[in-house]
Amino acid sequence: MLALERPSLAAVSINHYWHISARFFHRPCFCGDAHQVEDMRARLSATLACIVTALACGGSPTGPSRSGTLNVMLTDSPFSDAKAVLVTFSEVTAHKSTDTESAKVPFVPAATSRPCDLKKLQGAQDILGTGPLTAGQYTQVRLGVSSATIYFDNATAVAQPACAQAITEPTGRKASVEIPSGEVKLNRQLTVPEAGAATMVLDFDGDRSIRETGNGRYTMTPVIAVLSVQQPAPQSPRAPSIFPRPPSI
Repeated sequence: MLALERPSLAAVSINHYWHISARFFHRPCFCGDAHQVEDMRARLSATLACIVTALACGGSPTGPSRSGTLNVMLTDSPFSDAKAVLVTFSEVTAHKSTDTESAKVPFVPAATSRPCDLKKLQGAQDILGTGPLTAGQYTQVRLGVSSATIYFDNATAVAQPACAQAITEPTGRKASVEIPSGEVKLNRQLTVPEAGAATMVLDFDGDRSIRETGNGRYTMTPVIAVLSVQQPAPQSPRAPSIFPRPPSI
């Protein structure tokens, strides 16, 4: 009869497997020649090595995605010939260089579009979009601008925020603005940290974006720049952990 001393291991799965195996070897009915015993010991050692390798590589290969938050803020250098400039954004997306698809940044509150009064954003900021994204490095943010209207006589209500789910139009003269291309691509690297947040502030230059073409008609080519990006400072990489080697049998 072969007697084995059970080792003490930190990993629960290994300890459990060893416990079952040790009980098997301690059973009085176990018998066999030396070759059978050595074969059983070799198989047990190989199995324990496989368990250690699986745990050291991180366990399940399909764990949940790490996520963080991206906040997109808007400010403005406004169009000076108007009392109000309402611009409606249709989409905000973020892109990774390694991904073929974009990640949508939700509007606040959740909606399919978000209007903003650029005149109220002069020297101020408001939230354009915010929401969870997969943690990692992004290389581009894209904005969709679907419509714009200029109001010449009156401003929006004082109590009305700069950006909202809906903005009440002011009374008086107004002009719709044609937008030949409403997609704006902003190439700027930023890192969305795991369980943290990154904030990008955008400057919508109203004076450079809007042009009068004559006969009371206006066109807009959105001129938007990245004013700043706030994100946590990068941390030094941690040294890899060393999984304890299983004792020999």
